[in-house]
Amino acid sequence: MDYDAEMSITTYIYEDLKARLNSGREIPTALTLEALSEHYDVSFSPVRNALKRLIDEGLVTKGKNRRLSATTPFNKRRRPSDQPSLPAPPRDMYEVISRDFVKLSLKGKAINLREEVTAQKYGISRSSLRIIFNRLAGAGLIEHIPRCGWRLRPFLQQDMHDFLVVRELLELKALEMALPFLEELDLLKILSGNVLPRSDNEAPRIDNSLHQYFIEKGGNVYIKDFFQRHGRFYNILFDWEELDRKAALETVEQHQAILRALLDKDWERARQALAFHIHNNHPILNKL
Repeated sequence: MDYDAEMSITTYIYEDLKARLNSGREIPTALTLEALSEHYDVSFSPVRNALKRLIDEGLVTKGKNRRLSATTPFNKRRRPSDQPSLPAPPRDMYEVISRDFVKLSLKGKAINLREEVTAQKYGISRSSLRIIFNRLAGAGLIEHIPRCGWRLRPFLQQDMHDFLVVRELLELKALEMALPFLEELDLLKILSGNVLPRSDNEAPRIDNSLHQYFIEKGGNVYIKDFFQRHGRFYNILFDWEELDRKAALETVEQHQAILRALLDKDWERARQALAFHIHNNHPILNKL
């Protein structure tokens, strides 16, 4: 974890525990490094730093046996109206920046990216930004130009068309090779992750893992290599597209059609449903 990210997580853990202790709210787990690290899903380091600040402020005490305990008794609870609100978890800057860059990419123009300006815009250090840029380069969203810096990859309609043509050939072949190895329980599990909402206020649930499942079960290393190398950029675009409700609903329906055909062992229907899904699941990108 880079320094800026760790400090942000440290601050969040500190503020969250402090708000709970000051308001008499119950701490969600034991005051130990192990329990808190598991609760916040982080390493020991940010938890240790947050606890040190709480100890320095007298909100947590360390006993002779080195056990930690809260100074504020939990039974002295405030009324809900008097309780300070809990802090929001820190933003994942990789997700924030990648989504912003997708929107820029959709303008269809290559854009040069300056580290100093971009780091200032997002309020992070240049070293932290470089880590994010290297991840985005690995995903194919930006590229490093020697002696020139970074450049955003533009979205081009012809590129997507060419990718989908090859994707259809290889993914259908992967499905064909995977058929003897498909497990009914696996298919049912993926199907259960693709659920249409019961009301307009509810979001659809999408599980895209069926594509990788076919590729893995097919076992062809060259097909795997193609999607690892060329699929990342488009996966980011497709994930962005699914933020649109209509596109997300169509994704769920098409996934269900593929999976139900496979469960019925109707291979030709499954093949047709997969081919249809590959080419007709991008209503927003196809309009750009």
